[in-house]
This record gives sequence, C-alpha cells and structure tokens, in this order.
Amino acid sequence: MKQLMLGNMAVARGLYEAGVCFVSSYPGTPSTEITEEASKYDEIYCEWAPNEKVAMEAAFGASLAGRRSFCGMKHVGLNVAADPLFTMSYIGVNAGLVIGVADDAGMHSSQNEQDSRHHAIASKVPMLEPSDSQEALEFTRIAYEISEKFDTPVMLKMCTRVSHSQSVVEPGSRTEKKGEYVKDIAKNVMVPANAIRKHPVVEARTAALTEYAETTPLNRIERGTDSKMGIIADSTSYQYVKEVFGDKVSVLKIGLVNPLPVKLIRDFAAEVESVYVVEELDPVIENHCRVIGVEVKGKELLPIVGEFSQNLVAEAFGGKKVEFRTLDTPIPVRPPAMCSGCPHRGMFYELTKNKCTVLGDIGCYTLGAAAPLNAIETCLCMGGSVSSLHGFNKMNGGNGNEHTVCVIGDSTFMHSGMTGLANIAYNRSNSTVIILDNSITGMTGHQQNPTTGYNIKGDPAGRINLEALCRSMGIERVRVVDPYDLKAVDEALKEELAADEPSVIISRRPCVLLKYVKHEKPVVVDQDKCRGCKSCMKIGCPSISFRDGKAHIDETLCVGCGVCQQMCAFESIINAKGSAKACLSAPLSQWDLDHSNEKQGGSQE
Repeated sequence: MKQLMLGNMAVARGLYEAGVCFVSSYPGTPSTEITEEASKYDEIYCEWAPNEKVAMEAAFGASLAGRRSFCGMKHVGLNVAADPLFTMSYIGVNAGLVIGVADDAGMHSSQNEQDSRHHAIASKVPMLEPSDSQEALEFTRIAYEISEKFDTPVMLKMCTRVSHSQSVVEPGSRTEKKGEYVKDIAKNVMVPANAIRKHPVVEARTAALTEYAETTPLNRIERGTDSKMGIIADSTSYQYVKEVFGDKVSVLKIGLVNPLPVKLIRDFAAEVESVYVVEELDPVIENHCRVIGVEVKGKELLPIVGEFSQNLVAEAFGGKKVEFRTLDTPIPVRPPAMCSGCPHRGMFYELTKNKCTVLGDIGCYTLGAAAPLNAIETCLCMGGSVSSLHGFNKMNGGNGNEHTVCVIGDSTFMHSGMTGLANIAYNRSNSTVIILDNSITGMTGHQQNPTTGYNIKGDPAGRINLEALCRSMGIERVRVVDPYDLKAVDEALKEELAADEPSVIISRRPCVLLKYVKHEKPVVVDQDKCRGCKSCMKIGCPSISFRDGKAHIDETLCVGCGVCQQMCAFESIINAKGSAKACLSAPLSQWDLDHSNEKQGGSQE
C-alpha cells in the first residue's frame, strides 16, 4: 500500500527492505530521522555512536562479519569519518555497506555549506543521490547491490529538502542476506605492501562503475517537446527544473553522481542545441562536462552558494515564476533563542558578568552567542572549543587565562571533546573547561548519548560518569554546579579561574524540554516593587518582556527556574509561595545521572 513518507523515513524503509542488520550513527540534522526510523524495525540493530568516525568503523565491522550495515551523519560529520572512509574504499566490503550523508545547503542548522560529492570523488567511492522519497527507498536498496557487486562502500547523499519533505512511496518486502567472515589479510589489512596493490584495484573499480553509470536507470534522459535546450540536473534541482519547465525541455537526470557517465552526457548534448547544468553548491557536474569536452552553462546563471528554489531557477532562465499562496500579512521575525528555563542561561549570564572570554562549541548552547548574553566568541567544530582553549591559553602566556574558558555540551564532549581535554591534561595549560551537561543530545531532538545511561530505544545502557572520566584523564579539579544557582556558579567560576592548574566545571541540570523534568509554577512580577531597571532582561529569557516600563512574565512560558529572581535587586519577582527567593526545582542529587528507567522511558514516547 502506498504511503506518504519523509525522505529520511523512506531511507529507513529501504534499509529494512535491503535486509540491513546493523545501523550506527551520530545524530545530525538533517540526517537524524533515518536512524530513529530504522530503530523501529525489530530486525535492525540500531545505536547512537559517540561520533561519526566510530559509527563508520562500527558499520565496517558489521560488514566484515557478513551483515549488511549502514551509518548515517550530516555533511560535517562526514569530515569526522573521513579517516576510515578513505581506507575502507581500498578494503571494500564483505557484506553491503552504505554511508548516508545529508547535506544542508542554505545552512538551516549547520556551520558551513559543504558539498559531500567532493568526499565521494576524493575517496573514490560511488555516490547515489535521490530526488524524492520513492527514490530514497529505491536508491537505498540499489546501493547495497552496487556495494556487493563492486566490492565497495557506497554513499547515499541526501539533502535538507529531500530528507524533510514528504512524497508518495510504495513499500516492498524485506530480503535478508547473511554472509560469513573469511580471514583475508591481503584484502583487509592496509599496511603499505597491501595498500599499494589495492590502489590499482580501486581505479579499475572506478572505471567499471563509470561503465555502469552509462546504462544504469539511476541516470535517465527525459526528452522534451523542444529540442533546443537540454538541462542536466540532480537531487532537488531536478525537481525545480521539472516544476519550472515541465516536459518542454529535455532533462538528463543524474542519480549516480559519482562516478559520472561520459558517453551518456555526450549523447545527450548531441540531441540538443544548448546544455545547462542545474546543481546546488559546487559545479561538480558542470566541471565534469567541460573535462569530457561538452560545453555547458551553469554557474554563469546560477549561484554557487545557498539553496535553490523553483523561482530561483525560473528567474535564472527568464521564465515565469511559480505562484505560491502567501499570507496577507508578513510573519514577525522570531530569532532563535534558548528556551525558557534553559539550564545554560544561568551559566552564560555569570560568564558574561565575570567578563570571561568564552570559546564555544556545537550545540543548542551556541545560542549563547546571541544578544543580550553575547557570551560565546568562537564556534569552530565539534570539540573544537576544548582544543582551541588550550592553544589560546598557551599563547597567552598566562595573561588573561583567569578570564578565558570554553563551553561544550555533554554529547559533544563525548563526540570529540575528550581528546582536547587529554591534551590540556598532558601538556598542562591552565585552562578551565565547562561541560554543559543537560543529560541529553539537545539540538538534534533529544537523542541519547553515552552519558545518559540509555540507548536509542530508551532501554538501560552503559553510562559514562563525566566526573570520574575527567579525573581519570589527569584533571584533579573537577566540580559540579547547578546552573540555576547563580551564586554557586559565580563562586565556581572565580575559584577555578584563579587556580593555577587545569580544571573542569560540570554545569548539570537536564534540558527543560525533557518530559521527566518537573517544573515549578511560574513566577510573577510585583508591579509595585518593579523599578523598571531591566536587569532581568539581561538573560534574554523568552518569558520576560517589558510593558509600560515594568517587567512582565508570560505564565504560559515560564517554568519557574528562579534565575530572574536571583537577578532582581528589588525582590519584585515572586514565586508561587509568595517569596522573592528562588526555589530551585530539585536539589542536584535528585536529578543527577541516575534517572529511573520509567522516567527516562517517558521522554522517549
């Protein structure tokens, strides 16, 4: 029966139908739902790995054992996994292995625009690129056939629009293939003597895949009524072209984007008077066409940055815009902000108050860079804050170290912050690392991580104790604070920054959006006591606004965290008990890492 599916859900269905037995991924928008949906199939073992490199290596091990495997990530995660990728290309597979990567043109939730086709080209690995949900399912199944036929990992490239759009899919049945591990040192051990012999094999494989690209249905010509113009397009660009031109122009739809065909493109170009390439981001297809002697136009008309749309394509070709239904009035601008009661807000307020230089990392806490907190001053990559802090402080020669820290989330710390902390401990920089432990992977939608004690299904799992881990790495000064308690945070910052040795502050309180978190009743403003000083506005809480010169708190948003109460010098903010003193929702020991399975399971439903 046909169903409406998200692109990511369709990939998961493709994994099921292809007989995949093992999935390991690290959550990253827009790829996350692939693994979340795959975990709903009992036949597939699924897990969240600490990072993408580990996920890819785990998938390689499952393939080595003779089971079809998958690992998923977003485009920047592929950078993390590049090390095993390039050598896996030499080794090949025992059972089919597919690497799902989702690009984010337009940077809806990413720190850069990156075209993952370059990774496929550089690692000499075939890459498939679906343009809708039905193709996402079909291409996933085909990817495993290609993987086993050509003895290679295969990359499946999604993008935000394909991952998060819905279209009709016709599901099929599951076919499971199981192999056996066979010892083969020459194939699987990439010491130089073996690797030297494998490189020519990879080049021969690329040549064979190029021949395959000439005839595979993954690449197809759709002839139009007008033979003057031909357009080569892939992914969502194909959809935009079809919406703008319909059947008027001929289209060469590219589904296998690496390696690209040669004869097929030349034959297509011979059928039309002029050829255009429509592709997002880099001119990969365009450059290939020129190398093989086909004159095309592409980036002269279309941008090399940003996400395409129907109207962008229409304007580039002088066509008629596609009409969309719009609202009569403009939608007010709503900048991203940390949630009401976010546990990170108190820490950032104190960091700003203490005039700290804060090196930031990847997570929802990166919003600490926004006004009015303006706390975070750098954001590089996952784990980059910890390593950068070490280099910054080493070169500062001790000048300013007492005011320089880094912040990193619990999941990000497990992803790639540990090695940076090991560097601090080993090379002894006087650095203070703040781990913002909100007991979940927050930014990508509340996925578990190795510090939470629960797996992807919400079942009990191994848990890493952050305090013990940091101490075992050689950090002697490790302390835990409640970020709702501003006084305790202030004391911790002053003491650790004054210490002449490395230290770690763990700012621990669970994400306010987790279902097991019990909120206090909203606080209210005593209008007679409020002096309109706007001190409470310094934390940028969405619950707090100003009306007629007085602070106002939206009771539908406020969770009673009490942070604003501690900031008010006039005791004008009152809690439900009629007190101007903050009533923290729970003492630290009650919401430490040992949540009950019943509570944690509730957050997964």
